[in-house]
Amino acid sequence: MLAGARAASGAEPGPAVEPPTIIDTNVTLFGWPFRRLKYGDTAALVAKLRRHRVAEAWAGSFEALFHKDLDGVNTRLARECREKGADLLRPFGAVNLAWPDWEEEVRRCHEGHRMPGIRIIPGYQPFDLGHPELPRLLEVVKQRGLILQVVFGLEDPRVHHPVLNLQPVVVGPLVEALKAVPGARVQVLSFAGNAAGTDLQALMKDTTAAIDISRWESNGIVGKMIGAAPGSRGARVPLERVMFGSHAPYAPVETAVLKLFESPLTADQIVAIMRGNARRLLPAV
Repeated sequence: MLAGARAASGAEPGPAVEPPTIIDTNVTLFGWPFRRLKYGDTAALVAKLRRHRVAEAWAGSFEALFHKDLDGVNTRLARECREKGADLLRPFGAVNLAWPDWEEEVRRCHEGHRMPGIRIIPGYQPFDLGHPELPRLLEVVKQRGLILQVVFGLEDPRVHHPVLNLQPVVVGPLVEALKAVPGARVQVLSFAGNAAGTDLQALMKDTTAAIDISRWESNGIVGKMIGAAPGSRGARVPLERVMFGSHAPYAPVETAVLKLFESPLTADQIVAIMRGNARRLLPAV
């Protein structure tokens, strides 16, 4: 019908507009320790991401939760990304502040594997964000021009395996450490914050940390968070610090994609969240 109307009016159809691709800043490879995931195989995950126009994915490793040999974890991650997703997967290695060789692991990730960043997983790894080495880690990643991803909530505490005794990861010490090391590139992953919203407010007010959307929930949540929803009282998170993150394969990629299209966002806002903001954060490697 649309084509017929254009022909009747003499108007020529315009050039086809290619939808923008996505940078997914929060995916994880290998086996989740507590159950099999539908897209736990890397090749299947890459195919799934491509179907949703993901052109680049920042990938950590589930092995980093409990493995003690992080050099082996990071080497396997780099090889998996290279062999099964060389043009899509970017490996983000893991370090553990509870162990004395973490700074050497950062060096290997950066110089040996040419990774653009690293992840820490406080709680699963045996330290919290009050660890005295956190400011030093921020200095190291700043000096090397790397991104530090801080993982907050891999799954809802109500479904934790009974053997786990994980304490909530408190954001306050990270805020204080970032104030002491301005300029460090940091992104918080799977961050929901407390019910009152005060910890998110502190993170946004006192730091420059970016955040992914994987743990944002409720109808139209992205628009509400950036202040784009009707009746909004302003942004809780600046647009330029919001990045697409799916938490795949633990969570469905579709869930994160739908969050973008159920909010009243402009085309520029959608593109910024889908890829623009992540591209600016990413160092040249």
